[in-house]
Amino acid sequence: MDKKVFLVTGGAGFLGSHLCDLIIGKGHNVICMDNLLTGDIQNVEHLFGNESFKFIKHDVTEFIHVRDTVDYILHFASPASPIDYLKLPIQTLKVGSLGTHKVLGLAKEKRARLLLASTSEVYGDPDIHPQPETYWGNVNPVGPRGVYDEAKRFAEAMTMAYHRYHQVDTRIVRIFNTYGPRMRLNDGRALPAFVSQALSGEDITVFGDGSQTRSFCYVSDLIEGIYSLLMSDETEPVNIGNPAEITIKQFAEEVISITGTSSKIVYKSLPEDDPKVRQPDISRAKTLLGWEPKVDRAEGLKRTIDYFKNKLGI
Repeated sequence: MDKKVFLVTGGAGFLGSHLCDLIIGKGHNVICMDNLLTGDIQNVEHLFGNESFKFIKHDVTEFIHVRDTVDYILHFASPASPIDYLKLPIQTLKVGSLGTHKVLGLAKEKRARLLLASTSEVYGDPDIHPQPETYWGNVNPVGPRGVYDEAKRFAEAMTMAYHRYHQVDTRIVRIFNTYGPRMRLNDGRALPAFVSQALSGEDITVFGDGSQTRSFCYVSDLIEGIYSLLMSDETEPVNIGNPAEITIKQFAEEVISITGTSSKIVYKSLPEDDPKVRQPDISRAKTLLGWEPKVDRAEGLKRTIDYFKNKLGI
């Protein structure tokens, strides 16, 4: 097999670390780059000592120098949870703009294929449901969530500009809600928040009336979809996510059922610009990549809750 070199920015994060595992598992070399602002070195510690793995602590908004040959770049560096990007708004905007510019420049220099990790948040609070890649979105650029939404929209525009004008070989994945081992318990997203509260016997906090919907994809499915896109010839954005839609209230009830907690659901006001619906149209991924999720939510939740129990020593 022809062994390739993959650079994963944000490689110590939730998704980045799973990508490092997958790529090494396929027999390739990984350079993991992370400034550990929101990433966790523990996510990749098991790879230290592996001759196929190298870790570089670096902020991708600064000049990137890599001596090695690089065949593929997966740009996953960015705060990605509301608690992070609301606390780190400037850093979020910088990594989406300056960071994306730097990694695209590196891809141009190395003649590497680059995959940008974009997000379903580019669709904002959508007027079209489910969301196809052809939908341009409904985003508030000056709202608190705009720092993440617009950073990713800019990153997509920059990526396509490098593709069109510098002939850089690029891919764009729009990632929908994902869950699984290595999520942080305190990252502010629904699943870790619900599980953390359930396991500690606290009431589970649902924002709004819980009627807003999300579609949760298990991490192993998502990572396989991303790798399939990277290896495809598709240069237009592709949604990767699980179209099984559920209300946040129903999701909280599922967590209560699986954990066996006596926790009750309590309601708080909905954050500004929180999307009312979120569901991917994955027709493009099915047709072009032959990909669709395999792990059902009950199994995925069990695996994730077991991971959190182990982390908490329960």
